[in-house]
Amino acid sequence: MAPASPRVVVKVDLKKRPWQQTQPLHNRWHPEIPSVAEVKTGELFRVEMVDWTGGAVKEDGSAGDIKSIDLSTVHYLSGPIKVVDEDGVAARPGDLLAVEICNLGPLPGDEWGFTASFDRENGGGFLTDHFPCATKAIWYFEGIYAYSPQIPGVRFPGLTHPGIIGTAPSKELLRIWNERERQLEEKGVESLTLCEVVHQRPLASLPTTKGCLLGNIEERTSEWERIAKEAARTIPGRENGGNCDIKNLSSGSKIYLPVFVEGANLSTGDMHFSQGDGEISFCGAIEMSGFLELKCEIIRNGMQEYLTPMGPTTLHVNPIFEIGPVEPRFSEWLVFEGISVDESGRQHYLDATVAYKRAVLNAIDYLFKFGYSKEQVYLLLSCCPCEGRISGIVDSPNAVATLAIPTAIFDQDIRPKTRKVPTGARIVKKPDVMKSTYDGKLPIIKNSSSSS
Repeated sequence: MAPASPRVVVKVDLKKRPWQQTQPLHNRWHPEIPSVAEVKTGELFRVEMVDWTGGAVKEDGSAGDIKSIDLSTVHYLSGPIKVVDEDGVAARPGDLLAVEICNLGPLPGDEWGFTASFDRENGGGFLTDHFPCATKAIWYFEGIYAYSPQIPGVRFPGLTHPGIIGTAPSKELLRIWNERERQLEEKGVESLTLCEVVHQRPLASLPTTKGCLLGNIEERTSEWERIAKEAARTIPGRENGGNCDIKNLSSGSKIYLPVFVEGANLSTGDMHFSQGDGEISFCGAIEMSGFLELKCEIIRNGMQEYLTPMGPTTLHVNPIFEIGPVEPRFSEWLVFEGISVDESGRQHYLDATVAYKRAVLNAIDYLFKFGYSKEQVYLLLSCCPCEGRISGIVDSPNAVATLAIPTAIFDQDIRPKTRKVPTGARIVKKPDVMKSTYDGKLPIIKNSSSSS
């Protein structure tokens, strides 16, 4: 007998805003957000998701929606989903929740996505000191392939995956998150030398009632106000999984998530059609609405058996990820290297972030020579199947990072070679990404050694 079709446990209506959905969504982590569905181990079930902005970014010819986006509202997650075993006994704190991705993709009728970079003073990003303007590119899907009218001459297969999947934190774990991230914010940038060369802000996204969506908890009640002031933002990945943005978590993958509350309370969202390692533009990857078809297994007492705490409490653990067998296959790559020396020429000590920034900047300036704008390359590297690596972390003082780009995604040969420009050749202006103006006053870095 053929297996039953997956049961839809969370369904979304893309014609409605996130707060209007029949099954309420949420955009915070908190143990008291009630579950909206229950599944049994071994059951195949389907979860639908809106894009991470909940429809705030439009399929149009302007980057104005990116420039003015309210970042207190994102990410919109589907769930929480309570998980019980075949006898109806819920997952318990200390268990591991094994979540298998059986199938996934864009929602039918909504086969498009976007990649963008934020305005420097509203979101910023990895290279916000080089690219302060809000930008946007629209991508369309043809089966497993994506192409963009704003970045012509590029087509690649996507490795679709959820950017966010995680379990609810316990009250104690939530307290740990908020305390350590608040300390970071209170100490300020002066205590962090990396902030002198990587200008992404804020340092942390702390709990706020602004833009808060808490599922079934009635809005603006005293209970809602209390929880909203405690609930953790979904921006970073943490001990519960969350926004880990692992581009290889596609069909056939399995995620082993720590369980901190009764029932685990699994949530997911932030679907990506494709992503480059690091998701460097922050509003990166190819963001889209989508669905996951999942199966869960409960490994009783799995946290103690398989996860070693890397911190002062038994809660300081991290998930384990088993990558599935599905991925695009490329045989030829162009690899760019970076070392931990910043754009001013200052030496940093074994700093992999500075090294990766240099690798990305090297790739952007290189591909600029092949007719692309630097903004086009910045967005492309955030969403194409490029591979980032920490190649060296022990040879003082330089960490070495690399960024490998598959050459087959381009319709031209991008390898270095002897080129002769035909006499009288004309430069044809190509389409570009949508851009907004930058109206801020923060200093911008330009590479004085290259063309602008």
